[in-house]
Amino acid sequence: MLFNSLTFLVFFAVVLPVFLLMKDWKWQKYFLLAASYVFYAAWHPPYTIILFASTLLDWYLARRIAGAVSLSRRKVLLLISLTANLGLLATFKYADFLMAGFREVAQLANVHYLPPDPGLLLPVGISFYTFASLSYTIDVYRREIRSDTSFTDYALFVSFFPHLVAGPIVRASYLLPQIATPRRPTQDQITWGLVLLILGIFCKAVLADSILAPTVDAIYAAPESYPLRDVWLGVLAFSGQIFYDFSGYSLCAIGIALCFGFSFPDNFHFPYAAAGFTDFWRRWHISLSTWLRDYLYVPLGGNRHGSAKTYRNLMLTMLIGGLWHGASWMFVIWGALHGIYLAIERWWQRRPGTRPASGRVSSLYVLFTFLVVTLTWIPFRASSMASVAEVFQGLFGPGAGLTLDAMTRLLCVLVMVLTLVGQFKLRSSSLEQFFATLRFPVQVLMVALALIAIFLCSGGDERAFIYFQF
Repeated sequence: MLFNSLTFLVFFAVVLPVFLLMKDWKWQKYFLLAASYVFYAAWHPPYTIILFASTLLDWYLARRIAGAVSLSRRKVLLLISLTANLGLLATFKYADFLMAGFREVAQLANVHYLPPDPGLLLPVGISFYTFASLSYTIDVYRREIRSDTSFTDYALFVSFFPHLVAGPIVRASYLLPQIATPRRPTQDQITWGLVLLILGIFCKAVLADSILAPTVDAIYAAPESYPLRDVWLGVLAFSGQIFYDFSGYSLCAIGIALCFGFSFPDNFHFPYAAAGFTDFWRRWHISLSTWLRDYLYVPLGGNRHGSAKTYRNLMLTMLIGGLWHGASWMFVIWGALHGIYLAIERWWQRRPGTRPASGRVSSLYVLFTFLVVTLTWIPFRASSMASVAEVFQGLFGPGAGLTLDAMTRLLCVLVMVLTLVGQFKLRSSSLEQFFATLRFPVQVLMVALALIAIFLCSGGDERAFIYFQF
């Protein structure tokens, strides 16, 4: 049930009014929980069993962890939670990848082995709700939150449909207190939530799918067939596509939750205006980067035990972050490259005599950061190392035979230029602050144009959000 589908709009148009008409908070929560499971069952009903079992196990283990007297007992119970959750994730997401790797190693030893196909379908959103659920047991273990949450509240936290399948990764410490307190959304919350939903669908359906995606698909399908200007445009277009696809989903999720009176954290903060790679990861997929920081990088030692271990921790965190995105060496390479960038940047900034960048240098650093991030998206988008090599050759080769349509090229250039300029201008602001500076007629016009564009782009190729596969 995609946010940009008619099915979801009907679902949302039924669920929201019923929720608002209900007066008792307990029954409102029961209703949201039921609606969330219906939403998830629309993808593949049997996987609601996995979602429920994972929820029940972590809720039970958190209570046992909180009640354990000895530290060793708490560690054992936390280990059970980690093993169960990460084992489930590994089984569904990485079984084929691991078996393929084992087969390749066996072939190097001249042993021919063909592993059976497990035939497992990846449950939608398993990476997101696994990390959200783990935040609960880990925080209870750390004595940072209480474990007396009712099962209904905890199940709603894990399965709440706006964030269930592609985030943001909302932590238990952030959402559970909101679930425990009766919600009665104000008119302003509902209005702004609907605006965010419209803008999110516009980003996805119009900018990502209708304008940028066709160029990306064409270039990555045959980069050797296009002139270098078109290959560069295709690579740049993917930067825009993945941003508008995923940030569009996040805007939808935040807006939908707000309509029910819930606040979600921002997941993007103008990342293509980042001045450096540390700044980029403070702005891109913020809920994942902060999760990896707090639950992986810091427990590994962070930057507390010398430079060598700091660089090791950075690399491990980014490698795991890359692998989180999918069972492919392409994601591992993408994560490793970002780990290298972060390590080099940290080393450079800590050189003796290094001065803060001036405004002019900072602007150049923003452009440099965007260029490197864009080139690093190539292995993320490509299906193999051979495809990566072909795209890089196309960036510097003459190409032959094909060329992009002039209007297609113009629209892609226009979207990317406006994206970079707009994000740079707003890098210290927020979407809500920017929208508030506009006069009411301009706000209405902006929303109306977005709706018209969505209508004009509807009825074509309905694409799933890119991050649904993760």
